Amino acid sequence: MTGQDFDRDSDRHADRYADRHIGQEGEHFISRWNHAPNVPIAVSPLFSWPLDLPLICRWMLNQWLIITERSILILISLASWVWFQPPLEVMATLSLDWIIMLYIRNMALMVLVAGGLHLFFYSLHSQGERLRYDNRALEQLQKNFLFRNQVHDNMFWSLASGVTTWTIYEVLMFWAMANGYAPVLLWSEHPGWFIIITLLTPIWISLHFYWVHRWLHWPPLYRLAHALHHKNTNVGPWSGLSMHPVEHVLFFSSILIHFVVPASPFHILFHMQHQSLTAATSHTGYEAMLIKDKSYLALGTFHHQMHHRYFDCNYGNLEMPWDKWFGSFHDGTDASHDAFKTRKKTLRGKG
Repeated sequence: MTGQDFDRDSDRHADRYADRHIGQEGEHFISRWNHAPNVPIAVSPLFSWPLDLPLICRWMLNQWLIITERSILILISLASWVWFQPPLEVMATLSLDWIIMLYIRNMALMVLVAGGLHLFFYSLHSQGERLRYDNRALEQLQKNFLFRNQVHDNMFWSLASGVTTWTIYEVLMFWAMANGYAPVLLWSEHPGWFIIITLLTPIWISLHFYWVHRWLHWPPLYRLAHALHHKNTNVGPWSGLSMHPVEHVLFFSSILIHFVVPASPFHILFHMQHQSLTAATSHTGYEAMLIKDKSYLALGTFHHQMHHRYFDCNYGNLEMPWDKWFGSFHDGTDASHDAFKTRKKTLRGKG
């Protein structure tokens, strides 16, 4: 298959599930969804110029100090570190007992988060279709999914490949730290740097994710690996970590920065759990969880939901404005969608 063939195949893939389900031409883009947030979607203010320090401070406080995915992750990582993490001296020697302990812990976290969200939103229908972006049912009896079932397919790849790769990276990092191959940062010695590394972790993950994701859309690598994730044109919690093993290796490789940048076991846990568990929350398919009709916890991102439907926009996330810098940002407005369609025609050689 040539590059042009791949582009045409990719367009057919996107169009088959997008334009067929989203309404008529001339209709406002936002009305084509069951639910959509206020638009235009905004990226974080961290890299806007001139810097707006009050806005940045408010954004940081909202990310870290109220009930958000990130603040909950901090608590999960702390609990994992304190109660479910072997000491470094134990991990200096590779041994099945502590490796299996990490694997069971990671498996339990994935089942609790992705499984719990699926139970709440899709099995119990606790929220109905309220705040759900795309109200099409998750697919069943489709030959392109293992077991002819989207959810079962997603669970298999998330648990069999995702949790295994996640655990292997943790084993590598903890063993390397315990043996002096990776630098260790202690809270007792450098509390300021400890906090700074924690705050910078999502930004580094965002930078790494954008470039790895763009690479995964390179035709040979897409066909080999990333096409498996893109079978999910409509997503649920189990879709986030449903990837080919090659993609898992690339996706989690951001942790390797800590062979250079000092970290503590807590940072390794936070980093890996951030990548794994927010993959589930960001693919929930709902903007937020409602408790007594009040939005309680922001979850799935409309920004990434559009990527799954339209394929060649919004490769990164909102932490860093890479998509804006490189012209692939879709902010949910009519103007942005028109620009997206023009770019697609140009890529097809029709512009």
